[in-house]
Amino acid sequence: MNILILEDEELAARQTVEFLRQAGGATGAAPPVLRSVEKALAWLQTNSMPDLIFSDIELLDGNVFLLYERFQVTCPIIFTTAYDQFLLPAFRGNGIAYLLKPFTYEQFQEALAKYHGLKTSLGRPVPEPARVLTPDVLRELSQALRQNSQPQYKQRFSVRMRNGLYVLPVEEVAYMQADEGVVFAVDRAGARYPLQGTLTELERQLDPTRFGRLNRSELVNIAFVEKSEAYFNNRLAVTLRGLPGKPLLTSTAQTPEFRRWLEG
Repeated sequence: MNILILEDEELAARQTVEFLRQAGGATGAAPPVLRSVEKALAWLQTNSMPDLIFSDIELLDGNVFLLYERFQVTCPIIFTTAYDQFLLPAFRGNGIAYLLKPFTYEQFQEALAKYHGLKTSLGRPVPEPARVLTPDVLRELSQALRQNSQPQYKQRFSVRMRNGLYVLPVEEVAYMQADEGVVFAVDRAGARYPLQGTLTELERQLDPTRFGRLNRSELVNIAFVEKSEAYFNNRLAVTLRGLPGKPLLTSTAQTPEFRRWLEG
């Protein structure tokens, strides 16, 4: 079965792949995992339509419905989402399954069984496009996402370590620093954890009231900011609570915005 996974969280993507293998839905190479709308659009434009898509709602560069408005997807979609107040009524009766995060293997199996049942009952590989995602449903979902939902910010990072995956809660990250192409999260003890993605991509996933940009290569968690002092060339020296060593410095260009962020 040809499957595409749209998911920006590595841990969630790995879980979906593992559940697929347990269910016998991925016997060969692992299905492609795409983390952004633009990458998904490029993939769909250059590959044949998959049999099934597992799709998150919020990707690195925006809402996934931007993708479905720009490209007509004609295969079934199983949404893997944290939204529950407006997605469920919108999809009920439309032949699209959903998995509410965090979901279990049993729930995953049930959604996959719904796909196989739909495929069998229709007697063809995919349902009619109008039965999958109509313009009316798209408009309803887009409006609900804009009006009724709160931004879903990242709560934790999955960090690949030598002995497996380490889960790092966002509230334990004092600051982030890009160093030679790799972004590191630094915790309250000063330990450094390599993350996936660029600093700009990670910044989009974080609550802007909690994480502010110091310069082109650093973000800081407001919970760890102890004080800021004037520094040479219209910059600020930011001292972090509980972390010894030199203070972090804002860039000249970023200083005004950082001052506004500090004041809330």
